[in-house]
Amino acid sequence: MPELPEVETVVRGLRLVLPGRRITGVRLSAKTDFIDDPASLERELPGTRVTGIERFGKFMVIGLEREGGLEREGRGKDDGEIALLMHLGMTGQIVVTPAEAPVPPHTHMFLALDDGRELRYTDIRRFGRIRILLDGEREALIGRLGLDPLEMSEGDFRETITSRSAQIKALLMDQRVLRGMGNIYTDESLWRAKIHPRRLGTKLSEREVKALYKAIHGVLTEAIRSRGSSVSDYVDSDGQRGEFQLRHRVYQREGKKCFRCGGVIRRAIVAGRSSFFCPKCQRAPRSKRKD
Repeated sequence: MPELPEVETVVRGLRLVLPGRRITGVRLSAKTDFIDDPASLERELPGTRVTGIERFGKFMVIGLEREGGLEREGRGKDDGEIALLMHLGMTGQIVVTPAEAPVPPHTHMFLALDDGRELRYTDIRRFGRIRILLDGEREALIGRLGLDPLEMSEGDFRETITSRSAQIKALLMDQRVLRGMGNIYTDESLWRAKIHPRRLGTKLSEREVKALYKAIHGVLTEAIRSRGSSVSDYVDSDGQRGEFQLRHRVYQREGKKCFRCGGVIRRAIVAGRSSFFCPKCQRAPRSKRKD
């Protein structure tokens, strides 16, 4: 599933081409089960102008401005701002392309733009999500999410992590704790900080918390610089694959040597997910069975 670096990469690409563009039309495929109220997209989006694109964890929010007192069926004239919420799920892709470009299979949403291009959403498995956000709904969404790993202070991170007795792998992937972290960057950050994924948040020392804070920020920043990790279907807004998968140190490297100590990378189920770590330099907690 695309995580913070992949979503941030897509958002940055969209910021180069979308702001100021007007949506002139909406076309949906017959498969709209991942869209909350498909009719609202067809009703609300045409005629709006893109004001900006933001990332909230793994969500993208496209800000839209209604102009000229547009007539809305059953609502009369309606000015102001709305937003389009998008989540890539496991296999979602968002690209901006010329309208005449070939259409990939499983493309389910086409937003026609006033410059002759289209914003297209393609999703093989349809685990993504798209919906219109009206007044106040954007703030409600943000309120349910935790700290942004790229914006949090070390103090806020320490207080959040050390006050919880859950396993650190589960904490980092809980969107109510940190928004945007997933399996890839959690494993990579824990390896870099030399922390076993089964360690409890309350048991981490001040030195370990500091190392983990630095590792998370470093891994995410480097991944964004490499345009994310393409381990499955992910591509950026230009349809290009990321390159950070070439720099993974533990993720999906079971049985291979640790780049740091030469130990053998192991895989175990932690927090319900396959977790990759080096048992030699990421010591298991004493109260747990060693993997």
